[in-house]
Amino acid sequence: MPENILIVEDEPSLQETLAYNLQKHGYTVDAVGDGKTALETARRRKPDLILLDIMLPQLDGVEVCKILRREGFQSPIIMLTARDDEIDRVVGLEIGADDYVTKPFSMRELIARVKAQLRRTETIREELGRLKTSAPNQDILIFGNLAINHTRRETTLDAIPLALKPQEYDLLLFFAEHKGQMLSREFILERVWGWDYIGDSRTVDVHVRWLRQKIEKDAANPTRIVTVRGGGYRFEG
Repeated sequence: MPENILIVEDEPSLQETLAYNLQKHGYTVDAVGDGKTALETARRRKPDLILLDIMLPQLDGVEVCKILRREGFQSPIIMLTARDDEIDRVVGLEIGADDYVTKPFSMRELIARVKAQLRRTETIREELGRLKTSAPNQDILIFGNLAINHTRRETTLDAIPLALKPQEYDLLLFFAEHKGQMLSREFILERVWGWDYIGDSRTVDVHVRWLRQKIEKDAANPTRIVTVRGGGYRFEG
């Protein structure tokens, strides 16, 4: 079945161009022009990916993204923004967006980013299926009060389940499997997000900050995921 993409863009000509090109690449498309309708459509259609403009009538893209993530929406969200501002990009990542594209952009670049995000989602699903058939007693990593269960893709702290986004879990598991090693941001980006991910190392920094807020006693003075000056990060367990 073709993957479904929800386009949220209030500029009619761009919305039409996006829809045409995505359909040409084999995707089914829903297109809306405001934030309120975007929420309603996402809840009803459960798309495989959302292209979400930031500047929207009624409800802006930042609020739409926040609400969807709060409601447990797991599919990738790619933000579309006319602002070439680093702060806007970081905010987008912090609220749960998976990627961002600054207008004007080439359609080839956008399609590449869409494919990369959908491929990553499929890889996670396949890994989940594989883990379900694995022996559970071989798939638990324990670091003091922190436990990572491969089979269930679950993490607990003091036996209390942690609500980790898929990318947060993947990053934590990668750190755990490389305990004590200095990992550069570029290496982490390639191994966790994939070699074909179109983004930069700030993505890693944002996700590390999220993880520290959830697994460290004091996120401002981390002892589990430590920064290696001029290098990257090291997981101490």
